[in-house]
Amino acid sequence: MIYTHLEVTEVAGDIFDFCCNMTEEQDARARALIERAAAKWPLRILHALSDAGAPLRFSRLMERIEGISQKVLTQTLRTLESDGLIIRTLYPEIPPRVEYELTPLGRDLLMQVVTLWRWIVERLDEFDSRKAVKLTATDN
Repeated sequence: MIYTHLEVTEVAGDIFDFCCNMTEEQDARARALIERAAAKWPLRILHALSDAGAPLRFSRLMERIEGISQKVLTQTLRTLESDGLIIRTLYPEIPPRVEYELTPLGRDLLMQVVTLWRWIVERLDEFDSRKAVKLTATDN
């Protein structure tokens, strides 16, 4: 059971069993990956690559991701590549051409996140109403 100040939620006993079998190192690595993926830009980049349906050049990504700087896009692409979520292909041409595309792992991550994203969006009113109740309670 999970206890919160408002309710008790029953959770199937084995749903978190995999956590009990993780080492501290595995837990730290998993948390780091979650933090990197949930940062401001990675999911937007993965979505842009998925939406394109084909590899994209750096400049095309810049056009599709409003508000991102060249420096941040470069850093984020490097991180996504090192995590195995995208592939960077360099074509030996003059000038050199570089394209980025999702890996199967990147596509799978994006599909998992979409499920969570949809769950959150479908409950935004509930989140907002709880926040409003909390704010009202603190005003008194």
